Amino acid sequence: MLTKEQNELLTRTGPGTPCGDLMRRYWQPVALAREIPPGSAPRPVRILGEDLVLFRAEDGTPALLGIHCPHRGADLSYGRLEDGGLRCVYHGWLLAADGRCLEMPGEPAGSTFKDRLRHTAYPCREAGGLILTYMGPGEPPLLPALPFITSPAEQSWCTKLFQECNYLQGSEGNVDPQHLSYLHRFVNPDKLRESHSLVLRDPAPRIEVDEMPWGLRLYAVRDIGDDELYVRVTNFIMPNNSAFSAGPPLDPKVHPLPRSSYYKMHWHVPIDDTHHWKYEIAFRKDGPVDPVWLASQYENPDDPQAPLSRRLDNRYLQDREEQRTSTFTGLGRNFNDHDRMATESQGPIYDRTTEHLATTDKGVIAMRRQLLRAIEEVRAGRDPLATSRDERYNPFAELAVLEERIPKSVSFREFWRQPAAAAGR
Repeated sequence: MLTKEQNELLTRTGPGTPCGDLMRRYWQPVALAREIPPGSAPRPVRILGEDLVLFRAEDGTPALLGIHCPHRGADLSYGRLEDGGLRCVYHGWLLAADGRCLEMPGEPAGSTFKDRLRHTAYPCREAGGLILTYMGPGEPPLLPALPFITSPAEQSWCTKLFQECNYLQGSEGNVDPQHLSYLHRFVNPDKLRESHSLVLRDPAPRIEVDEMPWGLRLYAVRDIGDDELYVRVTNFIMPNNSAFSAGPPLDPKVHPLPRSSYYKMHWHVPIDDTHHWKYEIAFRKDGPVDPVWLASQYENPDDPQAPLSRRLDNRYLQDREEQRTSTFTGLGRNFNDHDRMATESQGPIYDRTTEHLATTDKGVIAMRRQLLRAIEEVRAGRDPLATSRDERYNPFAELAVLEERIPKSVSFREFWRQPAAAAGR
């Protein structure tokens, strides 16, 4: 368990907090690119406890400013996109994407006041279907060379889901492979993916964790008999992202794909300390995904602000008869609903001083330790893990996401390097 002080340290991400300072050293998603198409109105957003306005400049470049005009605080999301910036409708002050004030119409001729003002502004980049921002000090690091960012756009698709809890609760679920044997269990797994039945054969997997340049590599090793192991290789990506095997990016009845050719990422981005967005990214390693098929797996893929049917305030519409006859949870067959119940029901910010960690919580323990070390690195004035300003260095070069049946004679730590697995990586 954590001490009260450690729990506060890891869960508070607002301006001036140690974990907030850590989060701001990384590029973070602030919106789906399709949420703010060229020519659309400025959009109010909240991230890491800061209220901001997101807009596209006349050339389509995304920009992010403090939402309150530096003059007398009017909401800039009501502003006009014109003359190379965002103009406040209260007194006409014109702000550039970099926070410079371009015009102050009420000032007398010859006034230099506008040249001495800099409004809150954060650089933005569009990549992988996301708009990302860097909210830290100094020159931003390079965009992370994650495969979905460096590959052609047609190989990935993303959406986001609103979560009524602290970001850490979502992140911890991603480094907890044992929960797959229960939370996502179905009464008749034979009708579902093979992996669903495999995780039921050994509900007490061996969990091993290796520290990597991007964060952690986790191995969940299950004994499935017949001299075979079922191994899932997943990853925690500093400071709030993960990569793991998940559902296919095309309709498997029409386009069956090898399991090693695709995976998903969950990027848990704090809105504030008690709410976050889970950005879910589907990535195919060797070809295009099907956005229509992927969108069909979500309730509101193009309107993340719309309320979900299953929510904390209606107990996720749990059906006890379904729980008896069909699913382990009684919460339908969508894994996101299961995960949301498990994390949101812990409370807005889980009190980790009351928990009792078990053998299969190795990933959770390792992730917390890594985050605490990174906070100290930033406090000491050093760049944290997996941030780079050297284009010759890619901390994600050996990122591997796999689920495979392997002989017990094969090393579960090395099988992903074999030609067949490496080709899928």
